[in-house]
Amino acid sequence: MDGMNREFMERLGSAQAAPDDRLVETWQALVQHAVAHFSTEDAWMRREAFATADQHTLEHRVVLNLLREGLGKAQGGDLAPARQMAAELGAWFSRHTQSLDAALALHMRRVTSATA
Repeated sequence: MDGMNREFMERLGSAQAAPDDRLVETWQALVQHAVAHFSTEDAWMRREAFATADQHTLEHRVVLNLLREGLGKAQGGDLAPARQMAAELGAWFSRHTQSLDAALALHMRRVTSATA
């Protein structure tokens, strides 16, 4: 999970730093990573019957919808929404990893320890 989280932040950093002519490309890479990242976590939560999976998965869906909306607008030439999202997404992701992802990681360690 830590590696996926680092990669998310790297891709977000690339989008934040991208010049206008590369924003769509870097935003697309962020969206693609987020789809794979969130799908992996969602599968872990289903497999482990994680108690707060519904809330965690819902947050993933909401953010993916926003990322896709930003991509669509950027592809249409309106870069402002993606720029705004890029500016705010880091703070959301920090909260997400420190709360929901941390709880999932702890649960997975406990389940693994109990079955080992």
